[in-house]
Amino acid sequence: MCAAHMLVGNLKETPSSTHVFLLPHLSTFKPLICCIYVSFGEFKEISIISDDNQSDAFGEQQQTEMAQNSPEMCEMQLNGVSELMDLLHIDVDADVVDDRPGREDALYSRNVLRKQRHWEKQLAAKKSKRKEEKQRRKLNREQESGASTEHQFTKRVMKAITKERLAEAQSTGLKLCIDLSMTDCMSDKEISRLAGQLRRLYGSNKKATRPFHLFLTDLREDSRLYRECIRMNEGFLNYMMDITEESCLDLFPAETVVYLTPDAEEALETVDADKVYVLGGLVDESIQKKLSFSRARQLSVHTARLPIDEYMVKKTNEKNFHSKILAVNQVFDILLTFCDTGSWTEALQTWFPLGKGYVVAPQITLRK
Repeated sequence: MCAAHMLVGNLKETPSSTHVFLLPHLSTFKPLICCIYVSFGEFKEISIISDDNQSDAFGEQQQTEMAQNSPEMCEMQLNGVSELMDLLHIDVDADVVDDRPGREDALYSRNVLRKQRHWEKQLAAKKSKRKEEKQRRKLNREQESGASTEHQFTKRVMKAITKERLAEAQSTGLKLCIDLSMTDCMSDKEISRLAGQLRRLYGSNKKATRPFHLFLTDLREDSRLYRECIRMNEGFLNYMMDITEESCLDLFPAETVVYLTPDAEEALETVDADKVYVLGGLVDESIQKKLSFSRARQLSVHTARLPIDEYMVKKTNEKNFHSKILAVNQVFDILLTFCDTGSWTEALQTWFPLGKGYVVAPQITLRK
């Protein structure tokens, strides 16, 4: 039993190794050398050889005893060894601890996995919503601009037509500036969102039958927005629009500029080819009031707002949420549709987000 406990104590040291022990012979109590190979608490192989120091003394004697002993004695010796190994096996199994890596971490990662699954569900829902919105807009564009006939052209031909339209717009198209002078008060997250809105705005202008001549004003090359646009928007430097560090007043006379802001008192009734329209390039998640209106006052230019109050009414919803604040690309889509159709009702009904809590007034829809 002492030898067994000595073996178990040594076997705990390593999960997989070969151990050499000196054990007494079960019948003669003469020392024997046992080589035991253990793998994670299980005996894989055992070899018994004589002690090097006593091999000469006991070698011949053991051979003689093995020859003289009866088969019953040999079987009894083997049974003794088996019993000892069974004892060792039980002790080792009882004391071996499962210390496989990652087992403890798995117990503490359930909350992480739960949060990850919840995040993945939210992400999938957002992707599905964006896909539906994209399909709806595509269908609206096809119905309004007769894009069904254009699908007969190859991509190369369509690309050439689009480039020709944009080039013509830079000569004769309606002028629209995106004022990017307010980006210093925006967070990095808001900067990224604005860069995405500019990409979508340019995409809408490319697909328009009568695109605008676009200007990105007050955009410095060392600004965060400039770097983010290059990072997020492939081919940004090749966009067919004017990118400048100058302000809109450096490019156009103040009397021709109309700054579109939701805080303006006067509603925009029509789009005049002699005017230059300015949209405030601003994403404000902290909801700072009248930032774009203050910028327009600073420039001392005329202001106007989309005719939301004249054509839309509030719609009751669970959150009782109503907002007239739109993203830059949403305002631009409304202007594009109005220029194509001449109808504020159709433009607002097509592009005003449903989640803002406004719908086109029923009597105006019937009148249409």
